[in-house]
Amino acid sequence: MSKLQKLADRGQAIWFDYIRRSLITSGELQSLIDQGIRGVTSNPTIFEKAIAGSSDYDEELVSLVKKGATVEGIYEELALGDIARTADLFKPVYDRTAGLDGYVSIEVSPELAYDAEKTVEEAVRLFSKLGRPNVMIKVPATSEGIVATQALISEGINVNVTLLFGIGSYRGAALAYLAGLEQLLAAGRDISKVASVASFFVSRVDTLVDPELEKHALKDFTGRIAVDNAKVAYGVFKQLFSGPRWERLERSGARPQRLLWASTGTKNPAYPDTLYVDELIGPHTVNTVPPATLQAFLGHGRIEDTLDKGIEESKARIERLSKEGIDLDAITAKLQKDGVELFVGSFHSLMDSIAAKRREIIVGSHLVRAELGTSSSCPCNEGT
Repeated sequence: MSKLQKLADRGQAIWFDYIRRSLITSGELQSLIDQGIRGVTSNPTIFEKAIAGSSDYDEELVSLVKKGATVEGIYEELALGDIARTADLFKPVYDRTAGLDGYVSIEVSPELAYDAEKTVEEAVRLFSKLGRPNVMIKVPATSEGIVATQALISEGINVNVTLLFGIGSYRGAALAYLAGLEQLLAAGRDISKVASVASFFVSRVDTLVDPELEKHALKDFTGRIAVDNAKVAYGVFKQLFSGPRWERLERSGARPQRLLWASTGTKNPAYPDTLYVDELIGPHTVNTVPPATLQAFLGHGRIEDTLDKGIEESKARIERLSKEGIDLDAITAKLQKDGVELFVGSFHSLMDSIAAKRREIIVGSHLVRAELGTSSSCPCNEGT
């Protein structure tokens, strides 16, 4: 039994935080599935690196340009093509786990992060276009995104609530899921068919908090607060997904909205490269890992239930921050804002790269026609 399968037996699924066409077509992704990977997450930065940073998509890109596709149309065809193929590969996992795992996540445009109505429209459109039950639509956990999450769950659409850093935002995401399920149930629909995860980001917290700890003579706390913050969130999870309100939903077939640990690649080289996997193992959770972290964990990661260990110590350290004047809520709010901006930047960079490649193809097509002595123009639509 592989390490990943052993983790699954303990109630934690490992998903892969990476996607690229060659990963799918080479058989490498199927190999990872065979080893125990149970899902895939993507985001605008991942797609930027995949599409703009490789030649994997060039042949299809040429075909789309010749058909007159716009820049936005090209992006959607390439990205949704990857998501659809990946979802099909994971469908047996989805079936085998009765809908617990086997999901593939794609994010709505980060430009919609502060527009609830348009986020819902876009999420519904993407979910419908993909037409696969094991697709999750990623929605940033802005206040508008939380509103959109409830609306989407109430429509039976799977949601990955992303860019969660703070406890307050996480609580809002979980409550939106519960309220959405209640609306779906009140409408007489099957709530056992909808799933959600709450993507709680980890390593970036240490990146911002560690320098503050140094300033406040709390060096002993460095490299601990991100895990502490996640453990406190897990405590909130256990509170919200127990008791009368949850039990009523559970009796009708509802699944808990699992916490998904995101940003689990270690940013500080002084810390163990499996820190944010080893320290966050527990039931009803997912850990989505980038390639390097996956290989590190398979090589020397520990398999031990750790989420419930040292909870009181974690709470005490978090409380100490406040007493020392370190505002963790402000830090996590900044991280969420920065995260949205990062994804917007990646999205714009990707669109610019596609536009540049598109222009090269159009110009090349015109040159070829000129050399052949033809007067007909490229059928490509010049608009973007």
